[in-house]
Amino acid sequence: MPQLFHRSTNTAARASIIALLIVVSGAFWVFAEMQRSPYYSWRGVNREQPVPFSHQHHVSGLGLDCRYCHTTVEVSNFAGIPPTKTCMNCHSQIWTNAPMLEPVRESFRTGRSLQWTRVNAVPDFVYFDHSIHINKGVGCKSCHGPVDQMPLMHAEYSMQMEFCLNCHRDTAKELRPRESVFDMTYQQPTKGRPVAVAGKQFTNQVELGSYLQKLYHVRGERDITSCNTCHR
Repeated sequence: MPQLFHRSTNTAARASIIALLIVVSGAFWVFAEMQRSPYYSWRGVNREQPVPFSHQHHVSGLGLDCRYCHTTVEVSNFAGIPPTKTCMNCHSQIWTNAPMLEPVRESFRTGRSLQWTRVNAVPDFVYFDHSIHINKGVGCKSCHGPVDQMPLMHAEYSMQMEFCLNCHRDTAKELRPRESVFDMTYQQPTKGRPVAVAGKQFTNQVELGSYLQKLYHVRGERDITSCNTCHR
């Protein structure tokens, strides 16, 4: 029986399979990179808001504590969005006629809440509790970045699964004393700048983090990287 296909067909078939694998792998790589990019995560992108609120001005300039606006962050899974009355505590006295604050004044007059655009968020199928992180010694800056230096708010990190897992696999590197959780100027300990906790001095983050893991009863890596920790 004569040969139906030329011998070169084998080479062409192998080349086709290799090309298909390259194309599929390339498509997965492009998809993964898009998932990590600002196009998808909005990381580093200033979102449009009803009022151009500056954390830099209010936190660094005026020294407001995070909890003044985000009142439930220590006791709830949600940090809390301040009601308009919180803004008017100050702005009924200062900048009372500033045009850019008219949406705030209108909200106060009408009782209709300002519709802020969410900047930092996790998907609906992910459970995140602010209070547990605060009480275990995770600073605001660890997830939200240097908010005190942001004239307009943006997401510093992607808030994707790999970001969370990087911390959950090694919690010691991010822990700090509870009294410093809201301190945006806090720096990790060094020999020249030790950090004191319960009368003990720590000169490096490894020792401090290990101590705080025990002091604050932080669960082990196996527990907090389990699927049902975040997907409930």
